[in-house]
Amino acid sequence: MPVTTTLNFAGRTEEALDFYRAALDAEVLFLMRFRDSPDQSHTRPGMEDKIFHATYRIHTTEFMASDVGCMDEDATTQFAGFAFALRFESVDRAKDVFDALGDGGHVLLPLAKSQFTSFYGIVIDRFGISWKINVVENEDE
Repeated sequence: MPVTTTLNFAGRTEEALDFYRAALDAEVLFLMRFRDSPDQSHTRPGMEDKIFHATYRIHTTEFMASDVGCMDEDATTQFAGFAFALRFESVDRAKDVFDALGDGGHVLLPLAKSQFTSFYGIVIDRFGISWKINVVENEDE
């Protein structure tokens, strides 16, 4: 049984998708706005242009994203309790991604040499998602 991570960006899904396209070369595979949803019972005034459902891919991993619930009073843009881990073989590519994710975000642990891997760092992006960047350089080089 496959499990797909779904992220709710509380009204900022389009901004998040644009951000991940630039930072991680994410590819949007499907996008449906509330105005295009076959069941309009989910659409409240002001939500027509928000994203009802999107599927996007980062490298080989697919995610889903949505603004469902964005008009709820207790909706939040903060995520907690998990992190995405990205593994790179190139320090230069890892630094580029780390810097891109950190734009408007917060660095918890700067990307630096590590005792347990070549380089490691943790950054929380502008949407509150934690990213663990791990570099395993090819030891034969």
